[in-house]
Amino acid sequence: MPAGQMFWEFFINFGWMIIAVVFLYGISLIYLQKIRSQWAAKNLKFIILAIDVPKGNEQSPKAVENMFTYLAGAHGSVNFFEKWFEGKFQVSFSYEIVSLEGYTQFLIRTPIEFRNLIETSVYSQYPDAEISEVDDYVDTVPHHFPDEDYDIWGAEFMQGNDWPFPIKMYQEFEHKFGESETQFKDPMASLMDLCSSLHEGEQLWLQFIVIPIGFDWLADTDKAVDKILGKKKKQNSKASKFIELMGDASEAVYSIWGDIENKNSDDKGLSMQELTPKQKKQIEAIHLKASKLAFELKIRVIYVARKDLLNRSKVVNGVVGYMKQFAALDLNNLKPDVKLTMTKTAYFNKYKRLLKKKNAIMANYVARDDSAGRNPGIFNIEELATLWHFPIEANVKAPMIQKAPGRKADAPSELPIINDIASPVAEMFTDDILKKNTNNDKKADITQSGYEKKNEDDAGSNSGIPDNLPFI
Repeated sequence: MPAGQMFWEFFINFGWMIIAVVFLYGISLIYLQKIRSQWAAKNLKFIILAIDVPKGNEQSPKAVENMFTYLAGAHGSVNFFEKWFEGKFQVSFSYEIVSLEGYTQFLIRTPIEFRNLIETSVYSQYPDAEISEVDDYVDTVPHHFPDEDYDIWGAEFMQGNDWPFPIKMYQEFEHKFGESETQFKDPMASLMDLCSSLHEGEQLWLQFIVIPIGFDWLADTDKAVDKILGKKKKQNSKASKFIELMGDASEAVYSIWGDIENKNSDDKGLSMQELTPKQKKQIEAIHLKASKLAFELKIRVIYVARKDLLNRSKVVNGVVGYMKQFAALDLNNLKPDVKLTMTKTAYFNKYKRLLKKKNAIMANYVARDDSAGRNPGIFNIEELATLWHFPIEANVKAPMIQKAPGRKADAPSELPIINDIASPVAEMFTDDILKKNTNNDKKADITQSGYEKKNEDDAGSNSGIPDNLPFI
């Protein structure tokens, strides 16, 4: 048949199925997004909590790692009916670091029903921290571009390698030299210095959207190890099962062609002695990552500033440099998503595409959308604590970080309170206090006048006090 006729014959018989599947898949995504937004509007209300740790913080990122461990309690299973008919989904949390004109603050955005969970996770590791509910800071700048006064740079950061490979973690920033409190070279120091250097009209926002998950991801780590070892597991596809059932046909083939290599048999792969040092390190790192709880994570960064103050080279390069601190070149690293979300374009129709990217990254950040943009990666609690933790004051000198004033002591339980005393006794007690205060004031006046008279007499008598005696 002619080529055109063959195409139409194929389309009429089979091709329409492919188009129908793609169409139905797109419709299902739109439907799912709609019912998810309806369920969220009806059932979810979010608040933003500002976290102020005490001055002189000496807690290592291990404390924040324990915080994320406790956060895993927010994970809940969603069945088929709840997902496709009610629109229910796993809620996410946003751990943020913001610098508003140099003023730096650590924030956590959480559904209001999980406020106690967040506060308990913080207080359990930082008993003297202060947590307060604050307004959303994103409303201080425009949300739509182009704008007459402001411009924006933004991007999502993604893993450079497959997610089973971990990034460089906080233990690797320890340097066994010098005093014990300064041996940990906090990677947060560079970010805090960058945040404190911003001027009026500049803002830097970092957003880490954390999504609790179950344990299904562990199977993928085993696959990554098998890939390094060169193992090939036996295929259990329907086609292979069908072939196994046709024993008589197989025997007939064997009788003609002889033994045929069974490609579906298990391949043990390399032994540990045959692995290179790099492969051994990768396998150990994957197993260590799989030994701890993990979350899905999406990282967004936005730098917004007045056009006359925009310093993209300092801030953008500084943020990229901060993320590159966690690069383990034989394992994994973090890099900006240049193709999809970063506010940079090339080639054709650059201006319109750039505006579209700017508005998209801002809208997704404001909504704390965990589904827009790149798919989230999987990070364990150790990696999360490396990326987001409170700076250690012995290593980080950033004066614009908001901190709690210091330790607080509770009042003794046996301390009497006036409101708890019977009213006649309270009145007598109050009168006695007033009388004592009046008498004390009179005594203080008499004493003060006596001191003044004595000082005048001493000055007149010139009683041996050196003239050059220093006074405070």
